[in-house]
Amino acid sequence: MLVAAAVCPCPPLLVPEVAAGAAPELDTARDACADALGVLAAARPDRLVVVGAAEHGGPYPEGSRGSFRGFGVDLDVRLGCGGGTVPPEPRLPASLAVAAWLLDRSDWADAPVEGLGVEEPLAVERCVHIGRDIAASAARVALLVMGDGSACRTLKAPGYLDDRAAGFDAEIARALATADIAALKALDPGLARELQASGRAPWQILAGAAEDAGLGGGLLYDDAPYGVGYLVAAWS
Repeated sequence: MLVAAAVCPCPPLLVPEVAAGAAPELDTARDACADALGVLAAARPDRLVVVGAAEHGGPYPEGSRGSFRGFGVDLDVRLGCGGGTVPPEPRLPASLAVAAWLLDRSDWADAPVEGLGVEEPLAVERCVHIGRDIAASAARVALLVMGDGSACRTLKAPGYLDDRAAGFDAEIARALATADIAALKALDPGLARELQASGRAPWQILAGAAEDAGLGGGLLYDDAPYGVGYLVAAWS
């Protein structure tokens, strides 16, 4: 059963070494992520599943490794602190590498960790089904959900300015703040794709996992410093 969930953005810029001189601009977001992870730890889960957008979907066992070398930084990360011998491939996708960095920063040692990469085109029904399966996998399951909102909030945003982006992100923020499962399920995959919102499928997995959990929500951060919607929330 799902006992807690944290929602965090997944830009590599969250890692100060990647952001370099611009690192202070996301200090508030980093602090909010730390607070959200604290909610997960307080729930005392038996299992933590990290879900994030990936070009190729699939599971990543505890101990899977990732790197920020593709962003010009000599920094490697490992998902969780346990696990046995892990093959060098597949490497963590960027979203899960950011999650691994956040967990390491918080000294996570509260439950075994595993990752799940989610491809952007995954159908809503499939996302919900995956979420239900995750929630049923242990007596006390926590979710760390990695994903960004629209990338079209300003003229300098990666997807340029789209007038629909602010409203799309506002609805996500409202749904996360109130743990509105129905609203997350109702997200339009086509619109999310057009707005380059990487969080759509992970958020709908959260919706499936939380169906019978009775969790309340809280929004900890909502901003678009680079024209991309970054949201942090905690459900417990």
